[in-house]
Amino acid sequence: MGWLYMTSLKGHSSPRQYLDAQFTYERADVRSNVLRSALVSMRAYYAAVEQVRIATGQREVWAAICLVRYNPRDPEGYIFGYKDMEESMGPYECDCPEPVLDLLTPTDREYAVQWRARCRENIAARRAKAAKPTPRAGQMIVFDAPLSFADGRSFQQLEVIANPRSHRTVLFRAPDSRSLYRIPNIKNRTYRLVDPPG
Repeated sequence: MGWLYMTSLKGHSSPRQYLDAQFTYERADVRSNVLRSALVSMRAYYAAVEQVRIATGQREVWAAICLVRYNPRDPEGYIFGYKDMEESMGPYECDCPEPVLDLLTPTDREYAVQWRARCRENIAARRAKAAKPTPRAGQMIVFDAPLSFADGRSFQQLEVIANPRSHRTVLFRAPDSRSLYRIPNIKNRTYRLVDPPG
C-alpha cells in the first residue's frame, strides 16, 4: 500500500493514538486490538496487534509497522501521512521496541522471523552502546584504529578535555599539539579509556 495523507487526525490527540484506532476493530469474523504500540522518533510506528478469530477463538499477535510523516504546519494542510505494512512483508524499519516484540506470538513466516531477529540485534547494539563508558575530562581515549581528521592528521590516542562552551560535551586534544577536535557520535566508535595517574 502507498502513502495515505490527511488534513486532520480525525479527533485523535496524536499520530500514535490515530494508528492504534486503525488496528482496533471488530468484524463478524475477527476482533483486532492493539496490545502495545510505540512511535519511534516520530517517524516509525510499531504495534503488537492481537487478532482473534471469532468462530474458532484462534489468537495471533503480529507486528504492524507504519512509516509516519507528521507536520502540523504543512503549508498544504496535509498534516499527517502514513504507510502501513506488517512484519511478514520484511520491512526495512527495524527499531521495534522490546516490549512490543515480547508480545508477538511465534511465527514461521520467513520475512517476519528475519525482521524480528534484526530488531533484536538493534536492541542489543543500542544496549551495548549505552553501556559504553562516556569519556571524561582528564582521561586518555585510545581507539582500536587511528582516527583521521579534516586537517589530514590521524591519531589513535587523544586527551579528553572539558569543553568551555558546553558542560554536556568534551573535546579531544592531540598529545603533541594544542589542536582540539570534536568527535561526533563517539560511542559508535571502538575505544578504551585510561584514567590519569592517581
